[in-house]
Amino acid sequence: DLQAKQRPSGEGCRTVPLAGHVGFDSLPDQLVNKSVSQGFCFNILCVGETGLGKSTLMDTLFNTKFEGEPATHTQPGVQLRSNTYDLQESNVGLKLTIVSTVGFGDQINKEDSYKPIVEFIDAQFEAYLQEELKIRRVLHTYHDSRIHACLYFIAPTGHSLKSLDLVTMKKLDSKVNIIPIIAKSDAISKSELTKFKIKITSELVSNGVQIYQFPTDDESVAEINGTMNAHLPFAVIGSTEELKIGNKMMKARQYPWGTVQVENEAHCDFVKLREMLIRVNMEDLREQTHSRHYELYRRCKLEEMGFKDTDPDSKPFSLQETYEAKRNEFLGELQKKEEEMRQMFVQRVKEKEAELKEAEKELHEKFDRLKKLHQDEKKKLEDKKKSLDDEVNAFKQRKTAAELLQSQGSQAGGSQTLKRDKEKKK
Repeated sequence: DLQAKQRPSGEGCRTVPLAGHVGFDSLPDQLVNKSVSQGFCFNILCVGETGLGKSTLMDTLFNTKFEGEPATHTQPGVQLRSNTYDLQESNVGLKLTIVSTVGFGDQINKEDSYKPIVEFIDAQFEAYLQEELKIRRVLHTYHDSRIHACLYFIAPTGHSLKSLDLVTMKKLDSKVNIIPIIAKSDAISKSELTKFKIKITSELVSNGVQIYQFPTDDESVAEINGTMNAHLPFAVIGSTEELKIGNKMMKARQYPWGTVQVENEAHCDFVKLREMLIRVNMEDLREQTHSRHYELYRRCKLEEMGFKDTDPDSKPFSLQETYEAKRNEFLGELQKKEEEMRQMFVQRVKEKEAELKEAEKELHEKFDRLKKLHQDEKKKLEDKKKSLDDEVNAFKQRKTAAELLQSQGSQAGGSQTLKRDKEKKK
C-alpha cells in the first residue's frame, strides 16, 4: 500500500481490451452537442487611436453592421465602450462582445492612457473570480466578460511604433492575447509595408512585448499557424461597401487610381486575420485567456489574500487553516487598530483638555487685567471728581466773599451820599 501511495499518478494503470462496443466513444459528440446547445461567447477588445477604422473592421469581420456612433477627437480621457450582440451562423450561436477604446491617443498628455484599459480588463477578471468564489455558483449561465482577444490597431506611419503603442502593449501583454494589426494599410506602399512590419516586430522583441502566437502544438493547425505567425502584424483594410468586380460583388474600397479588394490576399491580410481569429484559433484564444491570463490574475489575487498551496514545511495548505489564519490575523489587526484608535482618542482628549486649561488661564489673566484696569480708571475718575468738587467749593467761597464785599461797598457809598446832602442843606 505504501508503494502504491508513493507511485506517481498514472502508474499502475493497465490497458485492457474490450470484448465489444461500450459506447463511450460518443463522448466527443455529446460534448459538441452540449456546447452547441449552450452557445459560445467571444469578447474582443479593439485598442487604437480614433479614426483608424476599428468599427469598420469589426463590421467587415463579422459581415454585419453593428450599431454605434462614431467617436470624436474631443474626449477628455479614455473611455471603454462595450456592446454585446447575439449572432447566429447555421445552428451555432455566438454572444459577441466588442469593447472599443473611445478617445485613446487624443489627449495631449498620453501618460495614463493605458490605465482605463488595464482597469477594465482587471474588472472583468475580478467579476469572474467573485462568481467563482461564491458558495452557490452559476458559472454555466454566467456571462463571461473576460477579454479573449485584443486587436491592437497600429497607425500606418511607415516609420516605427509610437511610444504610446509600446507602453500600452507592454502593460497589456500579461493580461490579454494581443494581436497587432496595421490599420488602413492601403495608405502605404507594399515595399514600405514590408519594412514597417519588420520594424514593428523588431521593436516588439527589443522591448519585451509578448504578443499572441498562434499555437503550433496541434498537428492539424500547426502548419498554417506557423506560417501565419511569420505574417504578424497583419496589414488590414476594412470596408462594408460591395463593388462589382468582374462578375462578382466583393467588399472593396474604390479610389481614383483603382480598387482595393478587402478579401484579396494580394491586397491585404484581412483574410489571414479572419482565418486566424475566427475560423482556426477562436477556441484557443478563449482557452489561453482562462488558463494563462486569468490564472495569473487569480493566483496573484489569492496570494494577496493570504491563500497558498503549501505551508513553509511544503505540506498542503488546507482552506480551513488558511481561513482561520486570515481570520486570526484580521482580528489581531482589528484589535491593534482599536487600541491605536483608543490611544489616539485619549491623546486627543488630553490635548483638548490642555488647550481648554490654557484658554481658561488666558481668560482669567485677561479678566484680572481688565479688573485692575477698571479699578485704576475708577480711582482716576474718583480723584478727578474730588478735584473738581474742591474747585467748585473754592469757587463758591470766592463768589460769596465777592458778593459780601460788593454789598459792603454799596452800603458805604450810600451813607456818604446822605451825609453830603445834609451838609448842603445847612
